[in-house]
Amino acid sequence: MKFGFVIDNRKCIGCHACTVACKSEHDVPVGVNRTWVKQTEKGEFPNTRRVFSVTRCNHCTDAPCVTICPTEALYTRDDGIVDFNNERCIGCKSCMQACPYDALYIDPETNTAAKCNYCSHRTDIGLEPACVNVCPEHAIISGDMEDPNSEISKLIAGQQVQTRKPEKGTKPNVYYINGDEASLNPSATERSNSYIWGSQSTGVGHFSKYAERLTEGKDLIEMIQDLNGSKPSSKEATYGGSDERKRQVEVIMGSANAKRVYDTPDKGVLWGWEVSAYVLTKAISAGIFLVLALGKLFGLYFHESTAMGVGIVSLVFLLLTGILLIMDLDRPDRFIYVLLRPHWGSWLVRGGYSITIFGGMVTTWLVGIYFDIQLLEEIGFWMGFLSAILVAIYTAFLFAQAKGRDFWQSPSMVFHMFIHSLMAGSASVIFLNLFDPVGTEFITLARNIMMMSIIANVVVMMIEVSITHPTDDAKTAVRMIVNGRYASLFWGVVIVLTNIVPLGLLYGGGDSLMALSGLLVVIGIYVTEKIWVEAPQRISLT
Repeated sequence: MKFGFVIDNRKCIGCHACTVACKSEHDVPVGVNRTWVKQTEKGEFPNTRRVFSVTRCNHCTDAPCVTICPTEALYTRDDGIVDFNNERCIGCKSCMQACPYDALYIDPETNTAAKCNYCSHRTDIGLEPACVNVCPEHAIISGDMEDPNSEISKLIAGQQVQTRKPEKGTKPNVYYINGDEASLNPSATERSNSYIWGSQSTGVGHFSKYAERLTEGKDLIEMIQDLNGSKPSSKEATYGGSDERKRQVEVIMGSANAKRVYDTPDKGVLWGWEVSAYVLTKAISAGIFLVLALGKLFGLYFHESTAMGVGIVSLVFLLLTGILLIMDLDRPDRFIYVLLRPHWGSWLVRGGYSITIFGGMVTTWLVGIYFDIQLLEEIGFWMGFLSAILVAIYTAFLFAQAKGRDFWQSPSMVFHMFIHSLMAGSASVIFLNLFDPVGTEFITLARNIMMMSIIANVVVMMIEVSITHPTDDAKTAVRMIVNGRYASLFWGVVIVLTNIVPLGLLYGGGDSLMALSGLLVVIGIYVTEKIWVEAPQRISLT
């Protein structure tokens, strides 16, 4: 048995009854939706056509939200329904990053994730989902797709159907009859902050007060013009005869001049400064240990105070990493679920355990040094070295599981993270040298590692923004970085100020110049991660 949906766009009239029924059935708060009707207009007035597209969770066979969920709050039932248990959810928002269809949201009342669950409480007793039951045109068809005699199975077999983003490999189980590319493909239209008919987009929460002030004392036409930011053209006063009507139909059947006029409200940037900062603190923690380990592998001698200093700095920034991770959760009171209720397929869990093991090994190493216990020192060092590598790079695999963000799927992300750890680690050694001299050989090693990692970092970033990316979303993210919203930060701050300038300062030598270069490098890592984390999230998934 495998449940799915067919959306028959030949019948949908855009009445939003499905949205209302869903909200009523599940008590969905205002401002978020489990299902909604996206509306797209094509053509130019008066030669226009409106397309409706019922949008919701696709109950994918290979659901990326289930894969990335660290606590198994999301799971796939035996009947194919992707359901959720909000009692296990920690509000990490990783499922929202993984879903290519923007189907999940954080419930503002429970601070846990939620989405369409196929009305499983109704399905279990033989009833249809609420949206199917209420649709006046029978445009939403549900049922067992593996039953050859079911209506949905016959429609899928007998009609030309399509799915949203099949290239993602998620095997979605929501099929569209007569689906329109301009409506189903998010990159075909731009998201607007003020839809004429989207009252949720212009009047939810604090923004509703602005909308009220904007429209106060104006008639309906003025209100529409203000919210849409446009004035009627002279064409709006005319309408042609039968020949003109035929031309109109030919024009609006294409996808030219398509624009959204209603969509679910934008969820904004889900992973903000906390994630960028945690990537930096994690890079410092793992990186400083890796630099010391490389020194030991090269046969360098370290004073006991140097080793202790490196270990303490590593643990302090590892603690900061944990604090930032918890701060980013919408349910921070449940952070321990990652360790106590783990889903081992999620890189959030693997990363959490990697951080825990790394912290334990560094502590073991420090205890061995302090009490002169050779066995503990050796175990802590070598296990710490291996776990430091994993801590440095695991975020790249976590981002790769976030299939909704195409730019994060780049294979170079592993090198990106590892190089940043070496940069942050060598910078930390240089700072440590200001308070406790670490020796000429060690500081020379740190300087050389920083120089080589800066060069490698610039090369990797140039590769990431210059190679041909396979999807429109990834290309859009690159354009945003190179010559769009983040261009000045990328070229001015990241490339010039925090990579090229520090490289020049390192050639100059001297403790003060090296310390300045280290400071610039650390700032550059944070700014780089801010760009790399934020830019893909600004691309609409619906």
